[in-house]
Amino acid sequence: MKPRSRPTLARRLVSGLVTLVVLAVVAMANRPMVAAAGEALHTFQINRQSYKERYGHWARLPVPRDFKVNAIHAALLHTGKMLIIAGSGNDRDAFEEQSFRTVLYDPRDDEFTEVPTPTDVFCAGHTFLPDGKLLVAGGTKSYEVLAKDVEHAAGVMKIKNESPDGGPRPLPKGTRLLSATGEVYRTRSKVTVPAAHKATHGATTTVHAGEAEVWVDAVAEGDRPVVKTPAQYSIDGLTGAAARNLYGVAEKITREKQEYGGDKTSYEFDPLTERYVRTGDMRDHRWYPTLIGLTGGDVIAVSGLDQFGRILPGRNERYLPAERRWVAAPELKRYFPTYPGLHLAADGRVFYSGSNSGYGSDTEGRAPGLWNVERNTFDVVPGLRDAHMNETSSSVLLPPAQDQKVMILGGGGVGESEHSTARTDIADLDERKPRYRPGPDLPKPARYLSTVVLPDDTVFTTGGSSGYRGGPYRGEPRSDLLNSQIYHPGRNAFETAADSTVGRNYHAEAILLPDGRVITMGGDPLYDRTGKNAGTFEKRIEIYSPPYLFRGERPVISGGPAALDRGATAVFESPDAARIASARLVRPSAVTHVTDVDQRSVALGLRRTGSAVEVTVPEKSGLVPSGWYMLFLVDDKGVPSVARWVRVR
Repeated sequence: MKPRSRPTLARRLVSGLVTLVVLAVVAMANRPMVAAAGEALHTFQINRQSYKERYGHWARLPVPRDFKVNAIHAALLHTGKMLIIAGSGNDRDAFEEQSFRTVLYDPRDDEFTEVPTPTDVFCAGHTFLPDGKLLVAGGTKSYEVLAKDVEHAAGVMKIKNESPDGGPRPLPKGTRLLSATGEVYRTRSKVTVPAAHKATHGATTTVHAGEAEVWVDAVAEGDRPVVKTPAQYSIDGLTGAAARNLYGVAEKITREKQEYGGDKTSYEFDPLTERYVRTGDMRDHRWYPTLIGLTGGDVIAVSGLDQFGRILPGRNERYLPAERRWVAAPELKRYFPTYPGLHLAADGRVFYSGSNSGYGSDTEGRAPGLWNVERNTFDVVPGLRDAHMNETSSSVLLPPAQDQKVMILGGGGVGESEHSTARTDIADLDERKPRYRPGPDLPKPARYLSTVVLPDDTVFTTGGSSGYRGGPYRGEPRSDLLNSQIYHPGRNAFETAADSTVGRNYHAEAILLPDGRVITMGGDPLYDRTGKNAGTFEKRIEIYSPPYLFRGERPVISGGPAALDRGATAVFESPDAARIASARLVRPSAVTHVTDVDQRSVALGLRRTGSAVEVTVPEKSGLVPSGWYMLFLVDDKGVPSVARWVRVR
């Protein structure tokens, strides 16, 4: 047989090219089949036991159609139910219709119920009180109006009353004010102007005008009524002394953008009656405030936009739970951007991580530091890298809380900046002079990253986007991040977790459940997938099961007290006591705009005694604030029990 000659290089290249073309044609013809096969392979891989043991597992939660809401706020109640607050849900139509929503989700039986919502608590602040009620304060008084939609010039007018006689002067909504040139403006709401008051100093008596602020809108459309300099306005219909004593003053009246206006209503949400209970109003209107409890049980509210969309200039206030009322706190004057990331330190000071969301000066109040709320002193904590990218970053008190280390993760530039960062930095608050030091970088630059403290002393991080509100980043029209990771404080390293399937950015939450899983919800992208059309709110809910739920049988807490005292010991029965390695008190989360002042995990002293464990609670109230906690017993493989709810007194 004549030996076969080998084809030339040219023939081999042509043959290979033909093969590639044929394969490409076959693939194109069977593209749906190839895609389906790829999806099936992916589904097979992520459901393998070995995969779940290493990366964990995601699952969609079926949500009945009538209970799909825009999850703006979420909090885990000590009844085990999840409170999901939408308010108007960033929906102007819902706001105009006074359609405000709150939903309760019970993860034990996957049941949803509707809760009556009295006012628009959209973008309020919240924190848990020592008795387990959730204090919810502030919210939305008015929606923003973009400059292109402002047809009538408008502005904030200060109505002055120079007469000490006759008492307060009420002015109805629609009161007309006239400029020197005859332009007419109407008040947007009713307003009561206090009387002037007299002050006597020796032989001299002075009169200080009473004043009140109100929005006014020009009657005429267009630019003619625009006033760009301070001016005085007369009140239509007044004559004689009344006309001289009552008048309006405005810095400017323009067709500029009108920001969201804050509300001043305040409620305690009762987990047992499942209702909002009205408290006394706040002293100031606040939109985007942060609320944080102090060691004595009082709560302070900081920052926020007032009813006219102006950031409050460091004017904070205090809530007295026993009296259900707010009081002014001039001794706590301190300026912060909106939704500042605050954490209660073991010594009672409040640490401002530098994280914030949305509004405020691009220079003032941006430096992180420790705030002594007894003396109103503030010690700057230096060393933070990418310090100009703290907006929409996240911060978390790393577990266990005894280590007093706070990590800041990701973030972006001020406003609608296109820049974001992958940096994490860590501050040790126990140091004599704390400073931020570099932590491991995130896999990708991230804003709106959710962080969840897990009972095995790790931190699960998920969601976020590289661009502003999930928008364009480095040429891509959408920038949602599906990757998740678990941070190990002991190793100072991230470990890859399973990818989620739903993008989460602005207005998204992630919270630890009592069974050790993590629920994720929300997401409010600016654009759709094309980057050209308006985005829609993400109403799907996913639940993540961490790897520890696939590593063997879980330990069980079979009995024990429902209340603990700081500095005391308590015994909890468990048939698995011999293999219990640690005990943790995890405070439930109340989160919005990736701001969560409540979340922390406290290590308990542990001693095994036959079929029970004896735990000891730390003494410091700054370490273990009074309130409800989830008690987890964790075995020698890092597998946690289902939590038992206990109240620390």
